[in-house]
Formats: sequence, structure tokens, C-alpha cells
Amino acid sequence: QVQLVESGGGLVQAGGSLRLSCAASGRTFSRYVMGWFRQAPGKEREFVAAISWSGTNTLYADSVKGRFTISRDNAKNTVYLQMNSLKPEDTAVYYCAADVRSSPGPHARPGEYNYWGQGTQVTVSS
Repeated sequence: QVQLVESGGGLVQAGGSLRLSCAASGRTFSRYVMGWFRQAPGKEREFVAAISWSGTNTLYADSVKGRFTISRDNAKNTVYLQMNSLKPEDTAVYYCAADVRSSPGPHARPGEYNYWGQGTQVTVSS
């Protein structure tokens, strides 16, 4: 069993920044593909970013490319999402997810992420 706990959400003005963290349990964190997803009110959950086992390879949704950066620290069992130039349309609950079974590359397939955190609210005011 893998537990994921997100933190770092909050209220920020448009143009501001936030850094989300996701702490994971488990002894083999370095072999989890990690992803961030988000869900806005009335909308489906959507992919934001993902990172490979080693952190070498990353994948981003077009809507956040150039503004968000995903990274990981395998020594701390933690994945991060640095969010810059935030926009009101980034307002959502952000979820961390772990894929513990697949190959090492990042992907945007929510059905293949085995474990999910409870989410952290990000609100961007205009």
C-alpha cells in the first residue's frame, strides 16, 4: 500500500506562484512514475504533469507547459509541482498520483495510476 499526502495549496493572485509537494510512503519510491492531476468544479479530472522514475524525463499538459515544473527527490520520497504565472483557470483541486507497476517513463493515463492522494485546493484570484 502506498500513501500519498499533498501539501502546499492555497489562495494566490493571478501571476503568482505556488509549490505543491507530495510525500509518498513505500520503500521503492524511486520506481514509481509520479503524476499530478487536477479537477476544477464541474469538470473532469485532467492530467497536469508526470515524471519518470529517475526524474530525467517529464511530461506536461499543453495548458501548463512553460509555467509548471515537476520534480522529485527520491531520497525524500517526495514529488513537487512548481507553479508559476498562475491563472484563474488553474483553480482546481490538485491530486498527486503514483504508478507503481509500469515502465519508468512518464505518462498521462489516469487509469494506470494505482494510488492517489486526497488532493490540495489551489485557488487563483483574478
